[in-house]
Amino acid sequence: MTRLTIGFIGTGRIAQALISGLSHDPQMTICGFDKMPDALRSVALQYGVEAEESIESLARDVSIIILSVKPYQVAEVLAELKPALHGQHLIVSVAAGISTGFIESNCPEGARVVRVMPNTPAFVGEGMTALCKGAHATGDDLLIAERIFNAIGKTAIVDESGMDAATAVSGSGPAYMFRIIDALAEGGEACGLDRETAQLLAAQTMLGAATMVLSGRKNPADLVREVTTPGGTTEAGLKEMERRDLRSALVDTVKAAAARSKELMQ
Repeated sequence: MTRLTIGFIGTGRIAQALISGLSHDPQMTICGFDKMPDALRSVALQYGVEAEESIESLARDVSIIILSVKPYQVAEVLAELKPALHGQHLIVSVAAGISTGFIESNCPEGARVVRVMPNTPAFVGEGMTALCKGAHATGDDLLIAERIFNAIGKTAIVDESGMDAATAVSGSGPAYMFRIIDALAEGGEACGLDRETAQLLAAQTMLGAATMVLSGRKNPADLVREVTTPGGTTEAGLKEMERRDLRSALVDTVKAAAARSKELMQ
């Protein structure tokens, strides 16, 4: 397996989740730069990251540069990074809402850019990351990005036109799942369970259901039918969900998040 040299510009929470996942791979050398020296020092000590003195020195030492900064910081970082970039660099952006075109326009001509949208379950190694490539990135570049982000969960390649939808489903999706778990636990409390037990039952049930879907053996509709006995408890609960039109509410939730993502890109 090819050795990768990876440099993080910004060492915040998402970067730390990724560094944690990558730090066990002996085929990866990880460097980092952060304008907050204490934050960089902490990450270097905890994960064995090579601390860089500047963005320029980081670019000299690595072939893959991961932009892990806030969206409003991207232009400033690229202005500082641009003189140090060359054709061997692959730029991977974690900045939400920043298009590959924007990054390319602030880099030397022909810059290879991959844009990614991870989510917060990355912190426990169960992230979902959507990836898309820019105009000059290659299939091999996507494979490298997949290899990196598979360290914190699963990946899916989409066209850039689909990144708003991916943001709405998986980027924002954990918040929807947390709300559902919280509501199921509240229902359990209302029926006599203590909060801790109700929350455990709800969370583990969601995890188990997701694992069954990801096994690929059956689709969600088939799995619903398998657990539903005519006249039984599951059917009673599903009828209430249908009466409240929960399905449409969740579909509209994703549409609203995707629309907002598109607005933020403009």
